[in-house]
Amino acid sequence: MKSKVYFTRTISPEKVVEMYHLLNAKLPGKVAIKLHSGEPGNQNFLKPDFFKPIIDEVKGTVVECNTAYDGERNTTTKHLVTLKKHGWTDYFDVDLMDETDEIELAIPNGKVIKKNFVGEHINRYDSMLVLSHFKGHPMGGYGGALKQLSIGVASSHGKAYIHGAGNEEEIRSSDHDSFLEAMADAASSVVEYFKGNIVYINVMKNMSVDCDCCAVAEDPCIKDIGILVSLDPIAIDQACIDLVYAAKDDPGQAHFLERVESRNGIHTIEAAAELGFGSREYELIEVE
Repeated sequence: MKSKVYFTRTISPEKVVEMYHLLNAKLPGKVAIKLHSGEPGNQNFLKPDFFKPIIDEVKGTVVECNTAYDGERNTTTKHLVTLKKHGWTDYFDVDLMDETDEIELAIPNGKVIKKNFVGEHINRYDSMLVLSHFKGHPMGGYGGALKQLSIGVASSHGKAYIHGAGNEEEIRSSDHDSFLEAMADAASSVVEYFKGNIVYINVMKNMSVDCDCCAVAEDPCIKDIGILVSLDPIAIDQACIDLVYAAKDDPGQAHFLERVESRNGIHTIEAAAELGFGSREYELIEVE
C-alpha cells in the first residue's frame, strides 16, 4: 500500500498548519518538536516566525541535541546562546535533549549499527513532530526527515557514532555508504521508540546545497518548491527528491543534484526502505 504524501506549492507559516491537518493525525501526550536551530552565520535555516503557527497549534516543546563538531552548538552552554540568538527561546519552550545524558536505543535489525545514542530527555515525550528544512548536505547529499530522525535526535556522542558507522573515532573517515546506512538504522530506532506517533513536515524552501549546520553556506541554488506532509519519513524524503528531479526547467537543478548524487544521498532512503519502517512507494496528493 502506497504511503500518502500531501504536497502544496504554496509556502507560508499558515499553510504548514493547513497541511498538518490534512493528515488527521493525533500526536498524543507531550509533543517534541524536532527542528534545526541553525548554526550562527547560516543564512538559509527556517526561522522561528515561520514555524510559530504550527508549534503553537500542537503545543509542543522545541527539542534539539548538541553537535559533534566545532561550532556554536557543540556544548549546551553555546547551544543555548545560539537558541536565544536565533529567537527560539523568545517564542517556545526549548529542551536540549542531551543536556544531562544520553540513553541507548537498541537496533536489533540494524544494517551497520545495533544501537543508537539519543538525548536522555527523549523520555519526556510521547510523540514527535519533525519539521525538516529540505536542502542539500555536505556529507549526506541531502537533509530531510530521515536526517532529522537520525543525526538530529542523536546525542553529541551519538552523532559521532553514526558518522563513524559504529566507531566514533572514525567520525570523518568511515566508509561513506556505511555512514548512510547507519543513519537509516538510527532513524528506525526513533520511529520504533515513538511507536509511529510521529508526523513529518518537509519544507522545500531556501534550498542550498549546504546544510543549516554550515556557518558558511552557499546561497540557495534552486527555486522554492513547496511543503510536504506525511506519516512516512521514507516516502516524504523520496517525494522531495523526485520533485527536485522533476524541476527540469530550473537552472539550479543540476548543481543541487550534483550534491545529492555525488554523496549517493538516495542510499539513505534505500537502506531505510529495506529496514521496513516506511516505503519509497507513495501517492503524491497535490493541494492548492
